Amino acid sequence: MTLSILVTGASRGIGAAIAHELAGRGHRIAVHSGRDASAAAAVRRDLPGSGHVDVVGDVGDPEACRSIVDGVVQNLGGIDVLVNNAGIFEAHPIATTSYEDWQQAWRRTLDVNLMGPANLAWLVARHLLDRPAGPDGGRLVSVGSRGAYRGEPVTPAYGASKAALHAMTQSLAVALAPHGILAAAVAPGFVETDMGRTVLDGPDGDAVRAQSPFNRVATPEDIAQTVAWLATDAPIWVSGTVVDANGASYLR
Repeated sequence: MTLSILVTGASRGIGAAIAHELAGRGHRIAVHSGRDASAAAAVRRDLPGSGHVDVVGDVGDPEACRSIVDGVVQNLGGIDVLVNNAGIFEAHPIATTSYEDWQQAWRRTLDVNLMGPANLAWLVARHLLDRPAGPDGGRLVSVGSRGAYRGEPVTPAYGASKAALHAMTQSLAVALAPHGILAAAVAPGFVETDMGRTVLDGPDGDAVRAQSPFNRVATPEDIAQTVAWLATDAPIWVSGTVVDANGASYLR
């Protein structure tokens, strides 16, 4: 069965890999970008299959979330699966950040990494509950982080936002199970993206790779395959789980 899937933050990195993985499995993808319409369109054009769309909007803005979901529903005819991948990672170490910058970093990070996924989850869940076919089979999958457990000393708001995202996912799993909707999350460790390349190519690169006994970091495709399993093939009995996808770099 072909599913209609909204992937946020899909114009690059992990999100683009998720979009490609899901499109390769025969599903129709809404490729979301926060600001870069051309990047989203480029990913959409490169996807296998047909019927894909691209959409732009700041997930940190509640009204933009509504416009994103309404646009995807209109253009794809509905949404079966939401993948909450969009997020920001901005340094704000407590010892060197001003009080004003500290507040701004926390507000913006929580708006994008937590409130955005929460608002999109509400909108998509409401769509599933109200659609003529009923909600059964709908799925909400979020991309969290091992930083929720290990700590993020340079980006504490990021770690807190991902811990809250995991908790939200588990709460929604309980709330939506009676309606046949799965909610689950993936918690990656370090991933080889453009953003991470600076670290990996620098003096700390070997230490970062050595965090995993595989002596490497994840590729975006490693995470995409895990997300795609939860979004399409995983049994509903895994609802509420947070899958650690960190190459045994952090065990709990």
